[in-house]
Amino acid sequence: MEKIELEIVALSHSITQSQSYAVVLGEKKGKRRLPIVIGGFEAQAIAVALEKMEPSRPLTHDLLKNIFNSADIKLKEIIISNLKEGIFYAQLICKIGNKIIEIDSRTSDALALAVRFECPVYTYEFILESAGIIMDEELTGEPLSGKEKIEIESEEENTTDLTKLSDKKLNELLNSVLKNEEYERAISIRDEIESRKKSSQ
Repeated sequence: MEKIELEIVALSHSITQSQSYAVVLGEKKGKRRLPIVIGGFEAQAIAVALEKMEPSRPLTHDLLKNIFNSADIKLKEIIISNLKEGIFYAQLICKIGNKIIEIDSRTSDALALAVRFECPVYTYEFILESAGIIMDEELTGEPLSGKEKIEIESEEENTTDLTKLSDKKLNELLNSVLKNEEYERAISIRDEIESRKKSSQ
């Protein structure tokens, strides 16, 4: 079965399910998008890796990466291999020595690891035919990079207008949320700081 390579193009609140997020994957050589609903923890795990932030302590997926590296296990690729009753299934394709092994995984966990290992993500045509869509303009475009804004906002973030805070207060708030491991808030604060730096240049 021919594999189709995907890349993360958006990460946002899920429109269909409250308290959930959606990671949107796009064809590297096509226009279809594959939205997958994930939990808040998994969204944070993906966002932290995309933003190349360094947690004060290893998150679960960082720990897994460290274990893989210590055991000399290479994560070659992940494959979103099936879709049953609205649930996506994924496999980690790993190499140990000269042996290739496949490990079942939740898709959200597989994506969090793929970002950390910078390995390719694939799926099959029948999955894109079944669940792939052409997204609205605001969810299309270039893949996210560490410097681009990830559209994750918590209710707590919405209660604070970051634009009204001084530069000193922003930096103090950033240090505080990083200490408390509130990485979703940290991303928004850092984006505001970087935006101000660019506008002052």
